Amino acid sequence: MTNDPRHTATPNAFDIRTNAMPAEMQLLLRDYPRDSWQAHPGFSRMTQNWLGAHLMFRRLANVLEDDTAAFLDRNLDDMEFAGRLGRYGNALVQNLHGHHHFEDHDYFPELSAADPRFDRGIEILEADHLALNTVLDALTETGNRTIKLIQLDPQQARDEAGRLHEVTGAIGKFLERHLGDEEELAVPIILHHRLRG
Repeated sequence: MTNDPRHTATPNAFDIRTNAMPAEMQLLLRDYPRDSWQAHPGFSRMTQNWLGAHLMFRRLANVLEDDTAAFLDRNLDDMEFAGRLGRYGNALVQNLHGHHHFEDHDYFPELSAADPRFDRGIEILEADHLALNTVLDALTETGNRTIKLIQLDPQQARDEAGRLHEVTGAIGKFLERHLGDEEELAVPIILHHRLRG
């Protein structure tokens, strides 16, 4: 048994989808594979910006997980960690909520109207957004508690950071699955139907 708080958190605490998209949702991906997107004439600036936001989310999730590990390993100063956690954690939570609101209310309906064959995939992605809200709420709660405890009780802060490390790891895994599936469903529809040009 170890005293490392990263190993005290309950595994599988979050309902993260691990199964791949159904094969029929990848129908257009065969015609528009990922490595051909940038050369396609329908690959607009709007689509590039949307993919750029996804890259930012992946990077922020990695920073939060790496910083938490460094703090637990005593390789990151307490106050520096608290500042980075507040800044990058808030950026990830706020931007993901805004991004998903846009997708649910504007982007996904546009994709559905263009090609309703892929509505099942869109429903899976919308369900992911609801599940991710739970993980983001946990990040906000655990992150805020960690920051407060850094000022009040450094040992309890490390215990809380162990729980935080589980949450940041869950977000990273979630985004890895969700964003990849979202990109591989949406971009082929956009290219095929010349949307967002």
